[in-house]
Amino acid sequence: MNFGLTVEQEMIVSTVRSFVENEIYPHEDLVERSGEVPVEVANEIKRKTLELGFYACNFPEEVGGAGLSHLDFALVERELGRGSMALNHFFGRPQNILMACKDEQRERYLLPAVRGERMDALAMTEPEAGSDVRGMKCTAVRSGGDWVVNGTKHFISGADHADFVIVFIATGEDDTPRGPKKRLTAFLVDRGTPGFVIRDGYRSVSHRGYKNCILDFDDCRLADAQVLGVVDGGFEVMNEWLYATRITVATMSVGRARRCFEYALNHAAERRQFGQQIGKFQGVSFQIADMITEIDAAEWLTLSAAWRLDQKLPANREIASAKLYATEMLARITDASLQVFGGMGLMDDFPIERFWRDARVERIWDGTSEIQRHIISRDLLRPLGA
Repeated sequence: MNFGLTVEQEMIVSTVRSFVENEIYPHEDLVERSGEVPVEVANEIKRKTLELGFYACNFPEEVGGAGLSHLDFALVERELGRGSMALNHFFGRPQNILMACKDEQRERYLLPAVRGERMDALAMTEPEAGSDVRGMKCTAVRSGGDWVVNGTKHFISGADHADFVIVFIATGEDDTPRGPKKRLTAFLVDRGTPGFVIRDGYRSVSHRGYKNCILDFDDCRLADAQVLGVVDGGFEVMNEWLYATRITVATMSVGRARRCFEYALNHAAERRQFGQQIGKFQGVSFQIADMITEIDAAEWLTLSAAWRLDQKLPANREIASAKLYATEMLARITDASLQVFGGMGLMDDFPIERFWRDARVERIWDGTSEIQRHIISRDLLRPLGA
């Protein structure tokens, strides 16, 4: 692995960071206080991203994307992590799983998503099936040549803006020595399909303005043309296209940690107590040293995992390690930064309390810290027969 960035990668970092600072930062206070992203602001961010050539930059050139490598895209996400999730959503990174589209699906879903004409969302989580995806109760049953879907999904990010949703649904069940296990199929479901309703979700303390939604299916009929991949092949589609999304969470955590750290560093250098800057006190200076060390370590974990994907090397454990460490690092950095600010850190005069709140969800979505530890330990123990 080359530890330096190429000239092109330096340009990617500079361009995206400048975009975030100029197009995202100015709207953050409004979104934080209102809990909404104004439509005109969302459209403007999307328009400027398209002009910049970065919309759907995670897709290959043959379908109209920028064709960035995994490492290049990790750098993009790291810089986006500095800004509000609610706002950078419109920077536009459709789900890579859309590359599984075939024939007419490409014209109806994949290509319009890459061009920014249609927005997507991904739905797996249910009220009684979060990390346990095989415990899904939302089912699709054959009837009259169609699939009839009933059930509920929740915590679905971005569904409020989605023109269609990629939904994983149970389409059968197998008996195994460890009990029944669901077979899953991915479906492409258009907003407005009869029997399919997208409604407001829960109010979250993390990432205000970035909504989670509830999806209700009530005898919703879907044709075979809506199947993404093959029937009962949901896990294969998931494993091929979705596991790398954990790098996104890791890299965005690194970007947010660096922004938070910069506030803490400058405050330690400027704030005076007992006749000197607080950064001269060992209790603060040692925290600063520990913080930057953790951030650097998390960054190299994430970039090396992305590099392994580009080299077509096994990376499941490395990705899990990056997601685990970076998200837990972010929690420690935001908490330590708040401590450096003292009481003012809890006030909304500074964004520190927002970073602190926002950090909490990163250890939960896209696989909890416990799930990542399970992935890591299984990867190490299975070859030894344990």
